[in-house]
Amino acid sequence: MDVIKLDAASGISPIKNKEFSLAIGFFDGLHSGHQAVIGEAVRKAKNDGLQPAVMTFDPHPSHLFSKGPEKIGYITPLREKQRLLAEMGIDTLFIVTFDSTLAGLTPEQFVEVILKKLNVRHVTAGFDFTFGRQGKGTMADMQELGRGFFTATTVGEVADSEEKVSSTRIRKLLADGEVAETARLLGRPFRSVGTVTGGDKRGRLLGFPTANIIPEDDLIVPKNGVYAVRFTVDGTEYNGVCNIGVKPTFDKPEQARKTIEVNVFDFDGDLYGREAAVDWIRFIRAERKFDSIDELKQQISSDKETAKKILADCE
Repeated sequence: MDVIKLDAASGISPIKNKEFSLAIGFFDGLHSGHQAVIGEAVRKAKNDGLQPAVMTFDPHPSHLFSKGPEKIGYITPLREKQRLLAEMGIDTLFIVTFDSTLAGLTPEQFVEVILKKLNVRHVTAGFDFTFGRQGKGTMADMQELGRGFFTATTVGEVADSEEKVSSTRIRKLLADGEVAETARLLGRPFRSVGTVTGGDKRGRLLGFPTANIIPEDDLIVPKNGVYAVRFTVDGTEYNGVCNIGVKPTFDKPEQARKTIEVNVFDFDGDLYGREAAVDWIRFIRAERKFDSIDELKQQISSDKETAKKILADCE
């Protein structure tokens, strides 16, 4: 997949040798609603002999407009987004810098300065997608502004029996530890990716060695607790049990940094410095402080057996 980074402030170089069917949106999470939009863009590309493409933005608009210290955490980092989009049949990914220049473009300028220069021949987006200064452009405007150059398709709301499938809803589920429900909305388990780092070796001393991953600050992670997980390294998947949190039995929560610790089943080797992925399958229990090391070891052993049963049932 070709990845092309664009910056409105630096100017957009015209593309003349390709014509695109473009799905456009932030697409954080690439949930079932996003998949419907992207799937329609791919279908249109095949029917009309166009190149299937996606346009996304970086960073999240909240990083520009938020007045407080809190920024929206990402469900899907860019690298993982690229992997998933390639699996969906996307040939080209445009990553547009979301800055004051882009935010200041009128809807008309957004179409003229970006979409037409990229030789976009069809645009697909969700019903609630807006563009241009203050989000004033709608998909009805997109259809009108592209007349004579590109056509447009609006994909309606994707919902289940409860409510609309959205990134906001998924963030709430993760904050509550509801990783199984998150997986249903994503169509796959929620994944955290990172590099295995050297820990304090306590897991090994307890008889349960762990792979330690420190999540990046701008990525959302499930709430603290113990989970049944699948752990992938070098293309091989293993079962495991994971604790995410601040290890309150050993450290003061206010002084500790949140870590992801995975006891990987049936693995014997050195993981330090290697990139790994954690797929969150099921919440087991909340993180808590234990009165003794023996009590903690008994609980870890119990958690491990619980995780094995959960993962066996999911196979």
